[in-house]
Amino acid sequence: MLWKTFRWAFAVTALGLAAGVLYDGWTALGIVAILSVLEISLSFDNAVINAGILKKMNAFWQKIFLTVGIVIAVFGMRLVFPVVIVAISARLDPWSAVHLALTDKDRYQELVTDAHPSIAAFGGMFLLMIFLDFVFEDREIKWLGWLERPLARLGSVDMLSVCIALIVLLVSAVTFGAHAHQHGGTHAAKAETVLLAGVAGLITYMVVGGLSGFFEQKLEDEEEREQEAEEEARRAGRRDTPVKLAGKAAFFMFLYLEVLDASFSFDGVIGAFAITNDIVLMALGLGIGAMYVRSLTVYLVRQGTLDDYVYLEHGAHYAIGALSLILLVTIQYQINEVVTGLVGVVLIGASFWSSVRRNRALRTAA
Repeated sequence: MLWKTFRWAFAVTALGLAAGVLYDGWTALGIVAILSVLEISLSFDNAVINAGILKKMNAFWQKIFLTVGIVIAVFGMRLVFPVVIVAISARLDPWSAVHLALTDKDRYQELVTDAHPSIAAFGGMFLLMIFLDFVFEDREIKWLGWLERPLARLGSVDMLSVCIALIVLLVSAVTFGAHAHQHGGTHAAKAETVLLAGVAGLITYMVVGGLSGFFEQKLEDEEEREQEAEEEARRAGRRDTPVKLAGKAAFFMFLYLEVLDASFSFDGVIGAFAITNDIVLMALGLGIGAMYVRSLTVYLVRQGTLDDYVYLEHGAHYAIGALSLILLVTIQYQINEVVTGLVGVVLIGASFWSSVRRNRALRTAA
């Protein structure tokens, strides 16, 4: 099971490391390996969240997630995305941006750093909405009951998560603007950029998440009707299946997963510049890491890990909340990627340990 799920990740690792050596010698191999570990450590919570969504899809869409999805994740977010950032911020055409990335790496890194406030605002807001919608929902299983019970009661207020997210964005933009104003009008203008990028992240979440939820609900309603009519359909010797509806639901959930992956990858892409500004090595290292995250997602689904360790999803969402705030803080202050990765690992580790203790207590009681 382990080999079957991770075999492509192992193959990509071997090819990626070999490509690094051929590209720039043994030093490049070390850089690619470090970037791979960075991506895995920063995105472990991504795998847990993705698994919660992917388990609702059938085997076909799980394969799409691992094939088409990984192409989008590796080439789209880890290679094309940094180039697009430079092209937009520097008002260059894509080919000029690629040429700049390959020939003037310092200038390329400078342009990406300049675009960081808008990236952080967009990703931060998207991830913050995921966290808020999770903690404001009343769930049967609660990890931190003393916190989650009152938050679930507050969640009955309509649009509360959107209001809180907008307040957080406004505070971030105003704080950044006040700080930047001291350094001249050019920087002060970035406060407006932060605000616009954050609103774009919020809208993206609401549109993609809303469509995904809409079709998922329709699929569940159809399945309920199908179960009710199952006996009659069996007597008639036929059984209708909602193929088109399932396809729409799975497609929008897949789209939601891709936007989610993109938001998670922001910190990895930006953090990679602390290690190298070579886009080839960056794409190799982060691409290998992305393969492991994808494979881990499928492994969690097929092993039923989220069902066995019920608090894992809670820990991952708390890690998302922490990451969203970290991204917003990095608009003004630099935070070491090690800190970002450790926050997620500690929260997920704590939730895993709590799940183990819960399972032991249940076995003892039985």
